[in-house]
Amino acid sequence: MIYIVEDDANIRELEEYALNNSRFETAGFGDGASFFAACDQALPELAILDIMLPDQSGVDILRILRTRPDTRSIPVVMVSAKDGELDVVKCLDQGADGYITKPFGLMEFVSRIRAVLRRTQPDGPPEQLSFHEIVMDSASRRVTVAGEGVELAYKEYELLRFFIENPDKVLSREALMLRVWNTDFSGESRTLDIHIRTLRQKLGRAGNYIHTVRKVGYRLACGENRDDPS
Repeated sequence: MIYIVEDDANIRELEEYALNNSRFETAGFGDGASFFAACDQALPELAILDIMLPDQSGVDILRILRTRPDTRSIPVVMVSAKDGELDVVKCLDQGADGYITKPFGLMEFVSRIRAVLRRTQPDGPPEQLSFHEIVMDSASRRVTVAGEGVELAYKEYELLRFFIENPDKVLSREALMLRVWNTDFSGESRTLDIHIRTLRQKLGRAGNYIHTVRKVGYRLACGENRDDPS
């Protein structure tokens, strides 16, 4: 089930029509209050949030979703007429899994939703991932380093999971942005670097495993060299 929060009835109906024709089940809501009421009854597989809503913004709804234990793992795609870098980055930093700019083609819309679902709901994910003393439990989204719990924000967790899934591989900035933020737009934004820095800090000494590969991206490897010229 996909929940759509959009106060413009015409746009909401178009989105539902496109997804229903692609064999998705949908439910539409005109405001945040009715959306959260539905979430209390049954959680969706994915939520599509318009940013400009009558009672609270889509960004506010996203922020609440990411703080609630029962909803923080729900994939969220933002939809907005705003296409500025700051608007996109703000949503991605709050934990959005994708950003679609109005106006959009219905085929593109459905394709982007499918892409987010494929990325966030892989078939048969391992329940536990590890790299030396770092252990991730997918079921509980719990991370420990040498047995000690580490509290990670949503995107920090997704970054670490991508690294551990690809040990010793150089991951480009574009690949990291596409996997974790569902966009290859890096521009002049420092959002990736900021998340890497805070992730390293939270992992303590284990943060040294995250190496910087100059002019390319990052990789997870043994040793403490954070500035890899390769």
